[in-house]
Amino acid sequence: SIMGNPELHCNPLLYSLVFGESVLNDAVAIVLFRVFFQYYNESEEVGTSQIPLAILEFLGVSLGSVLVGLVIGLLCSFLFKNTRISDHPTYELALLFLFAYGSYAMAESMDLSGIMSLFFCGVVLAHYNSYNLSETSQVTAEVIFLSIAQVAETFVFLYMGMGFFTGRFSGWSTAFIAIAICSCLFARIFNTFPISFVANYTRKVKIPLRMQFVIWFAGLRGAIAFALSQNMPGKHKDIYETTTLSVVIFTTVICGGLTEPVLRILKMKRSSVDEALDREKLPPAPRSQLPQSVPHMPPSSPLGTASKAELDASAPGRPPPTSLPATAEAYRPSLSSPYGIKKGVHLWWRGFDTRFMKPIFGGRLDDGMDESDHHELVREHDDDDSGMSPNPHTRMI
Repeated sequence: SIMGNPELHCNPLLYSLVFGESVLNDAVAIVLFRVFFQYYNESEEVGTSQIPLAILEFLGVSLGSVLVGLVIGLLCSFLFKNTRISDHPTYELALLFLFAYGSYAMAESMDLSGIMSLFFCGVVLAHYNSYNLSETSQVTAEVIFLSIAQVAETFVFLYMGMGFFTGRFSGWSTAFIAIAICSCLFARIFNTFPISFVANYTRKVKIPLRMQFVIWFAGLRGAIAFALSQNMPGKHKDIYETTTLSVVIFTTVICGGLTEPVLRILKMKRSSVDEALDREKLPPAPRSQLPQSVPHMPPSSPLGTASKAELDASAPGRPPPTSLPATAEAYRPSLSSPYGIKKGVHLWWRGFDTRFMKPIFGGRLDDGMDESDHHELVREHDDDDSGMSPNPHTRMI
């Protein structure tokens, strides 16, 4: 919630990384808690023979939750893509909410992780189904989801704050609280930086060290941890609750309060120029959605470059205009851009997604191209990978 505050002008890539890590951490925490709680109820000591079973159970619950979210998200996208429900925005929004809640309820009924299922269902819906919605539903759904999220976060922090200041808990251990805070911060050092180091080997847009520091400093959440602490068994339950609550208060007040100065010092805040580009460089709509009276505009120049016409139109002494949008789309390389072509698994998935998935489930065609342009481009890359030289007279997009 801190990173999502528009007043912080946070880098969109940084916000995506912090939010994604936080949601997955919450889901993993719930799954691990359930696994270990099961062994506690069985009153058995966890020996070496139970460790492989616990790991397999954790992997099974995680993969099952992901699968449930993906299937329900694809089912929702298929329904919205191949029906005319967009003619009825009221039913469209109702079904969208029901499918989102259904992914959570289905996973919970199967003793899986509802949060993880809901997260991946949302990823699928954002990739495919958001482009199947009518214009009215797109705006309304975004506003409603943001409002509900804001209200839910307010109630969560209100509940924890009342528990901290109303004397609800009696057991406190200052030493245990200090050890817990230091352990969380120390453990995140061996979590954030090594994983980012490995991820940079495969990422086209690297995660700089200063961004990794912000992820380590401001990425710790505690609402789910506090909820799990209330289900802890044993006679020391109050100690677990108060310690977890104290960690949440520390990360919210201290780390959250210092997030804005840290972003400013490390220069991770977006400038007014970036925000202006956000408003001007919106993702183009597919050709099928353009009004008939508006001629089709050619795609923009490759990512981060300016066309010849734009260079000619630029005034002397001013930097040439750029087509690089300062949004999350800027961090998703385009298949049609020579700077964004990816080989191997990435290129295969982009081609598979364009050929088979998007015609069935919906989604935005890259750079405003229609399906025939996409198929032609993918065939050119396939020919290039197989050693065949493409036709030099082929129009480059």
